Amino acid sequence: MFIDRCKIEVRSGKGGDGAIAFRHEKYVANGGPSGGNGGRGGSIIFRTDKTMNSLFNFRHSKAFIAQDGEKGDIKLRYGKNAPDVIVNVPVGTVVLDAETHELLFDLNKENMEVVVVKGGRGGRGNAAFKSDRNRVPRIAENGLPGINKKLILELKLIADVGLVGLPNAGKSTLLSLISEAKPEIADYPFTTITPNLGVVNHGNYQSFVVADLPGLIEDAHKGKGLGLEFLRHVERCRVIIHVVSMEDGANPVKAYQTINEELKKYDPRLVKRPTIIAASKMDEDGADEKRIKFIKAVKKKAIGISALTNEGLDELLNATILELSRAEEPKIKDYQNLKEKVYDARKEESLFTIVKEKPHQYRILGDKVLRTYSLINISTDEGMLRLITYLRKIGVDDELEKKGVSEGDTIYLGDFAFEYIK
Repeated sequence: MFIDRCKIEVRSGKGGDGAIAFRHEKYVANGGPSGGNGGRGGSIIFRTDKTMNSLFNFRHSKAFIAQDGEKGDIKLRYGKNAPDVIVNVPVGTVVLDAETHELLFDLNKENMEVVVVKGGRGGRGNAAFKSDRNRVPRIAENGLPGINKKLILELKLIADVGLVGLPNAGKSTLLSLISEAKPEIADYPFTTITPNLGVVNHGNYQSFVVADLPGLIEDAHKGKGLGLEFLRHVERCRVIIHVVSMEDGANPVKAYQTINEELKKYDPRLVKRPTIIAASKMDEDGADEKRIKFIKAVKKKAIGISALTNEGLDELLNATILELSRAEEPKIKDYQNLKEKVYDARKEESLFTIVKEKPHQYRILGDKVLRTYSLINISTDEGMLRLITYLRKIGVDDELEKKGVSEGDTIYLGDFAFEYIK
């Protein structure tokens, strides 16, 4: 079964909490802090596997969850780091954020690895907070939480050449003639319901991969036929072979214009891709006259080919090799809406913002302040004092007063709530 799109969830592990402990050995005077650090949470890593050609393995596996890091322990013992989870994906997989549809990764090379969600850092134990001013620290850090994301995986096949054309134009037959691929061939529409790949070896040129892309009809870009499912596979092809049938009863000009229009509506850059027109079924009666009229109408060269006589196959492959030798590596459609975020060190990013959620209820927001809060273990008096001191230091009290907060109002910071007292 060929599956080229799926939705999954990934969740990295939480870092282990640091320990609060003190040495109590019989012969060690004034035993100091000995709480160890927590271990790192496991990350989710995607790795490309050239033996995979579909997202079939993801039809049941919808969630990938890494383990949490171990907590720190007494006697300066560190918690173990959790193992990373390796997820194999086919070469050509594109990873999108399911909520924003932002392009996150394009895994278009063999043995490529990316960290999709990173495991949380382990918290420091109280031994890390020992200083000349505080020789008996009763404070430790929590491990940072893991990251939870919903992702869309799309497979855009890695092929040098893509065969496009209306159903029954002769694409599958052409693929079977120029490669060892054995696609299903029949005289009814939509014989090909999944992309077929074939490796072509011709002359002294290094072999190249050809993809037979099915289901392109009028309004394919809207999802009619099978087009919307497989138009994405055209994006990676450096050269397009447009197969147009010259058989009796066909309208080659309309067929050519229909497919070009669908490619243009899906991605305007596709019609600018190097394209070779293959006039198929030249063994049919009247095919020569149709090809001549077609060339005059579209004002482009069309190489006549025949599966019955092998006419024109060498010419077609030679033209393909020439175009491949000078074709550039194409960019996929999703890049065009991707904007780079520029960070300016001269513009200090605000640590937090305060919003009023309900009457007498306010929430402190901001990645940096939430990250610091998640590190602080507030189960001890010293930890709570550290959080309060930090919030005052960054100006939370002053900002709350500007917002008109009254005594007794509830302030939220992550999952922590406290009452405001002037």
